[in-house]
Amino acid sequence: MESKASLVNRLLAVKQKSCKTYGQIVVETGLTNVYVAQLFRRQSQLKPATALKLKAALPDLTDDLIQEMKTPPMRSYDPAILNEPALYRLNEAMMHFGESIKDIINEDFGEYRNPLLMSAIDFYCSVDKIKGVDGKDRVVLTFDGKYLPHSEMRSEDMMSRIRLQ
Repeated sequence: MESKASLVNRLLAVKQKSCKTYGQIVVETGLTNVYVAQLFRRQSQLKPATALKLKAALPDLTDDLIQEMKTPPMRSYDPAILNEPALYRLNEAMMHFGESIKDIINEDFGEYRNPLLMSAIDFYCSVDKIKGVDGKDRVVLTFDGKYLPHSEMRSEDMMSRIRLQ
């Protein structure tokens, strides 16, 4: 069985050989740029209907690579990745702004006393580049997650227990 690292290296080699950016692949597949990158890092699952578009965008993707991309991923990360400067800064931004963001989301969703739960499954993410008012390039990160209110875990509502009775 091929290691995840080896598989990711093979997938990234196909992308590199194509000389296409994630943005170019997005135009050809209709996916978001982060989702395409997640597919190549085996952090997301390629759906059968999209496989043909991806194969058309990157003809060097072999059938075995497409099949691997269709399997459910084992999401993971290497903690050492936080040493990479861009990711360190993103982590720092979440630590610095996270509680305030959470307060505003909870307040806007009318759940101030009930903590927010944002889905990371039904979740869109994109990275965009814009010009700031000073004319300098700026990074725009969009996190678009489905709001899930916390559920009170009542034994009487637990379907498996109801069925066992």
